[in-house]
Amino acid sequence: MRIDVVTLFPEMFRGFLDGSLLGAAQAAGLLDIRLTNIRDFATGVHRQVDDRPYGGGPGMLLMPGPVVECVESVLADAAAGTAPHVAMLTPAGRPLTQQVAEELAGRDRLILLCGRYEGFDQRVADTLLPDQISIGDYVLSGGEVAAMVVIDAVARLIPGVLGDEQSAADDSFSGTERLIEGPQYTRPREFRGLKVPDVLLSGDHSRIAAWRREQALDATHRRTTLSAHFSGAHTPAG
Repeated sequence: MRIDVVTLFPEMFRGFLDGSLLGAAQAAGLLDIRLTNIRDFATGVHRQVDDRPYGGGPGMLLMPGPVVECVESVLADAAAGTAPHVAMLTPAGRPLTQQVAEELAGRDRLILLCGRYEGFDQRVADTLLPDQISIGDYVLSGGEVAAMVVIDAVARLIPGVLGDEQSAADDSFSGTERLIEGPQYTRPREFRGLKVPDVLLSGDHSRIAAWRREQALDATHRRTTLSAHFSGAHTPAG
C-alpha cells in the first residue's frame, strides 16, 4: 500500500516512520510512505502558503493554490487504473473508528492532507472533494499528529505488517461485535499478591474463550457506562 502525506512539516514524520513496525513494513516492501511539502508549490519571493481570513477573525488560513496544486501533483503520479483516496484531517470530519481504519486499509493508495494554523480555505475541500476525517472532538496544532494516528491504525491492518495477523483480528473494536478487548496476563503467575486467573492456566480452550468473551463484554459495558457518566457530568444544569 502507498500512503502519501501532504504537509508543511514533513520533518515531523521522520522518526515516526523510520522506527519499529512502520520502518520494518517499509523495508519489507509492504508499505510505501512518501512525504510532500506544500510549500514547494508556493509562489513568490516568500513562498507564502497562508493569509488572513476574509471578514476578519484570528489566525491564518492555508491558501487554496499551494494546497490544491500540491495534491494534484501527487495525484498525477498515480498508476494507471488506480484511484488514490484523498483524506483531509479536520475536526469537522467523520470520526476515525476501527471500521473506518479497515475501510482505508482496503485502498490501494491513500493521500493524507494535513492542515495548519486556522485550517484550510474552504475552496480546498470544494475543489478536491476529499474524505474528511477527525481523530476526536478536540483541536490540535496541525494535522500531522492526526495523520500519524491514521497511518498507524491503517498500517497494522495490512497483511504481513504484524507478525501475527490474528493480533489485529482480536484487537478492541475489531470483529463483528466491536467489543473492547478484556484483560490479559503474562509471567509471573503472581505479582504483588495479584494472581493470574485460574481459568487461563487450565488449558481448557473453550473455558478460556468463554471467559475472554465475558471479560470483553464487561469491559465494553464499563466503557459505555463511564462515557455516559462523564458526558453527563459536564452537561449544564437546567
